[in-house]
Amino acid sequence: QVQLVQSGGGLVQPGGSLRLSCAASGTIFTFNVMGWYRQAPGKGRELVATISKNGDTNYADSVKGRFTISRGSAKNAVYLQMNSLQPEDTAVYYCSAKWQREPSEFWGQGTQVTVSS
Repeated sequence: QVQLVQSGGGLVQPGGSLRLSCAASGTIFTFNVMGWYRQAPGKGRELVATISKNGDTNYADSVKGRFTISRGSAKNAVYLQMNSLQPEDTAVYYCSAKWQREPSEFWGQGTQVTVSS
């Protein structure tokens, strides 16, 4: 039984920082890609950042230079360090993990990030 459990998130003022964590359990295999997505009110779910098992990263243009994605060295875990947060970053953030099996994609439960004065 594969599960992704998220932690982090919360309320932060503009310019502040938050760190999101996501840990997978229930498998001995390594996910090919792990990443973070977000969904703002009235918007569809959008990609924030991804990282492969080899460490290759991709970022949405809107977060480049502010967010950093990383993986745990020995476990199926992924992190998102968010700096210089702005109100436009307010959304529910979801962790994802993908591999060459069925089901091929898993999702965390989501966590609210609110950036407001």
